[in-house]
Amino acid sequence: MRTDIFARLDREPEPPKIEIPRMSRTRTALFGGTLAFYLAIVVAVLVTSSLVTLDWKVMLFRPYQQWPDLHAFLDYFVVLGQRGPTAVMIAAWLGWRSWRQHTVRPLLALGTALLLLNVTVGAVKLGLGRLGPHYATRIGSAELFAGGDIFPSGHTANAVVTWGILAYLATTPRARRYLSVLSAVVALGVGATTVYLGTHWLSDVLLGWAAGLLILLGLPWFEPLIGRAEPAILSLRDRWLDSRRRLPAAPVAAGGPRPAPVPQGASPQGDEPPRESIGAGHSRAVNARSTTQLTQSRPYAVRSERTPTAPAGSRRPPNSRPVTGG
Repeated sequence: MRTDIFARLDREPEPPKIEIPRMSRTRTALFGGTLAFYLAIVVAVLVTSSLVTLDWKVMLFRPYQQWPDLHAFLDYFVVLGQRGPTAVMIAAWLGWRSWRQHTVRPLLALGTALLLLNVTVGAVKLGLGRLGPHYATRIGSAELFAGGDIFPSGHTANAVVTWGILAYLATTPRARRYLSVLSAVVALGVGATTVYLGTHWLSDVLLGWAAGLLILLGLPWFEPLIGRAEPAILSLRDRWLDSRRRLPAAPVAAGGPRPAPVPQGASPQGDEPPRESIGAGHSRAVNARSTTQLTQSRPYAVRSERTPTAPAGSRRPPNSRPVTGG
């Protein structure tokens, strides 16, 4: 049994017993409070309240001009909220966990969360059509229903979901606490960075935080669906592996052993070839069978067994003359 630190990277012998989150009273209360905050932000922007005025004040302050030294670093940091790179990183980590723990639940939970994120956030973006700070046309306006797609902030909501799913899937309370703090710092930092760069209003970021948190809090409602999908996927995998094992053998490669050719006139079952009628060809058939049997029993070439015949003509030397009688 390995005792070093790398033993934690080995595949577990059997699937571990993981406690699946459920919709407890505390989680339900947090979901309700977050939903109320979400709706309050939407209404405040719709009625062009003081929140919209604060949006304009922060935008005209231009943080990227006040602290230009941070610009280069934050241009890279904000990628932690971009959907493509973060989804690939998190999926790779959860894929390794799925292999190690003999389960596909981590990948199914990530896929469900990202699907909910795209549907809910995308629908609100397209429905409200708000323009971003760089494309604003009237000072003090909420810039709604103008063909934009900035409200809520997709970078912020994506950072909450993709990094928060690590805490949601944590297997120990200690890991869940550490990952919750890490995901909160990344999500808050990505949202604040978009305001610094001037790509989002402050209200966009507030709504993005709420949108991502709603998905994480409501994910236990989809656990029964994930639980039914997992055995179905594993069953499909097992059937596919069984079909792969039952595939016919591959053909013989070039240079490999080949079946011995069947002699012409012989049947595959090893019966004797049909005999010729007794007569002129009888001795020829017997000699042919004898030669074939001898060839099959010897691994080397066989000399011809034909009896040599005498040359035609006289044996007398060509220069000798006949002796005449005297």
